[in-house]
Amino acid sequence: MAVVSINETDVLIVGAGNAGLVAALAAHEAGTKVAIIERAPVERRGGNSGFSGGIFRFAFRNFDEIRSLLAESPTLPFTKVEVEPYPAGTFHNDLMRVTEGLADQTLTKLLVEESLPTVSWMASRGLVWELHVTHASKRGEKFIWRSGVVPVMARGGGRGLVDMLFDIVERTGIPIYYGVRAGRLLTDSGGAVHGVSAQTHEGRTEFRAKALILACGGFEANPEMRARYLGPGWDLVKVRGTRYNTGDGLSMSLEIGAVPFGHWSGCHASVIDAEAADVEAESTDTTRYSYPFSVMVNREVQRFVDEGEDFQVYTYAKIGRRILEQPACIAYQIFDQKTLPLLRSPYQNSRPVVAQSVDELADELEMDGERLKRNIEGFNRAVQEGEFDSSRRDGKRTRGITPDKSNWAVALDSPPFCAYAVTCGITFTYGGVRVDPQCRVVSEDDRPIPGLWAIGEMVGGFFYHNYPSGSGLTRGSITGRRAGIAAARYVKGR
Repeated sequence: MAVVSINETDVLIVGAGNAGLVAALAAHEAGTKVAIIERAPVERRGGNSGFSGGIFRFAFRNFDEIRSLLAESPTLPFTKVEVEPYPAGTFHNDLMRVTEGLADQTLTKLLVEESLPTVSWMASRGLVWELHVTHASKRGEKFIWRSGVVPVMARGGGRGLVDMLFDIVERTGIPIYYGVRAGRLLTDSGGAVHGVSAQTHEGRTEFRAKALILACGGFEANPEMRARYLGPGWDLVKVRGTRYNTGDGLSMSLEIGAVPFGHWSGCHASVIDAEAADVEAESTDTTRYSYPFSVMVNREVQRFVDEGEDFQVYTYAKIGRRILEQPACIAYQIFDQKTLPLLRSPYQNSRPVVAQSVDELADELEMDGERLKRNIEGFNRAVQEGEFDSSRRDGKRTRGITPDKSNWAVALDSPPFCAYAVTCGITFTYGGVRVDPQCRVVSEDDRPIPGLWAIGEMVGGFFYHNYPSGSGLTRGSITGRRAGIAAARYVKGR
C-alpha cells in the first residue's frame, strides 16, 4: 500500500464544498499547512454548495450594517432598496420555531452569533455578496426585503460561491486532490485520528495529517441509507444536490465511536419540477417555490397542505415531504391569471398544463373533473375578504375548509389556468455526529476524539423537521471557519 504524507500536511480537509473550503482557508490563515481531498472529479467539484442558491441567512441590525459588504448593482442602486432589519433574537426565534423547539441551544447560539462575523470575514477574503432580488417585493420604485426573507447571496449563486472559494483557495497554494474517496479513519494506539485510508485512481492510499476535518456531507445521495433512516419511499426520491454525498464521513466517524446526534429521520425536502433529473437536479432550474400563491392538489384532487402557512423561506424545506406522501409522489400547483405574474423565474423552464376552464384542466391532468370543480369552487367560497399583499404575511385566508390557507388566499377564477407538476427533492439530511462548540467530534464517553472535527452537513443538532432558508450555507461557513482555527491550534499545541 502506498503511503502519501502530502509533504507532512498539518490539517487535512475531506470534502470541497463551502464548509470544507472555508475550513481550509481558516486553517491556512492560522498558519498551518493544509490539503484537501475531494471525492468528485474536478468538473463536478463543489459539493451540495454548487447546487444551492448561494443565499446566506445572518442577523443584522439594519441595512447600514451590511451595506459595505455588498456589491451595488448599477441596475439596482441602494437608493431603490429597503431591507428590513433581522435582529439576532428574531433569527434565534425563527430557528426554534421552525425546528419545533428541538434545535440544540448551543449550536443555535453559535449559528446566530457568528453569522454576520463569518459573512464579513468571507467578504474580507474576497467573496462578493449581492442582494438576492428573487426574495424582494417591488412596491413602486422600491425593492423591499421583509425581515427574515434573506436578502444576501453570493455573486453567481451556489456555483458562483464555490467558484470564488476555489479561486481563493488555489491562489493560497492549498493543494486539492480530486477523485479521492475516503473510506476509513486512521487512528493511533491512543485513539487520536491522524489521517484517512482512501481509494484513488492509483489504488488504495493513506493520507496522513496531524488533524482531520470531515466536510463530506450527509447521506442524501445514498438510497439505502435514505430508506433505512428516513423511511419507506425515500429511496425513490429525487436528489437535488451532488451524487457524492453518500454518508461516507458519517460511517467512518461512527465506526470509531462518534456519537450520532440530531434528527436522523429528517431532511431538507423541497418542492421541485416533477420532470427534474433523478440526481443532481439543478436547483436554479427546477425549484418550484411560488406555491404560496397557488392552490396545490394531489392526483386525487385533494388539497393536503396550507400553501400560505408562511413565507416560502420558512416552509419549502418541509413541503416536499408532504408531497412525497401523496399518490405517485406528485402534486399540482394551480395558478390563474391573477397569480401567474408572481411566479419565480425558474417556472419559465417547465411545461405547464394550460386550460381555459376547470373541466379542460381536469381532462389535461387526467383528473376527476367534477371533483376538481367542486373543490375549487369550495376553495373560492372559503376565501375571506382582505387586501392581498405578496410582500408580507397578509392574513388573507380561507375559513371552513381543510386545510385552511392562512395567507395569500385569492379565488381561482380567472382563466386561463396553469398547472405545474411538482414532486419532492431531497437536498441534505439533518442527522449527523455530535460536536462540541469547537466542532470537535464527540465520542460515546462524551469526550472529543483527538484530531477529528466535523463541519457543515455532517453536524447533527442544528435542524429538526424543517429549517429557515439560507441557514445551511451559513452553518457550513461558521463550522468550517471554527474548525479550521481549532484544528490549527491543535496542531501547534502538539
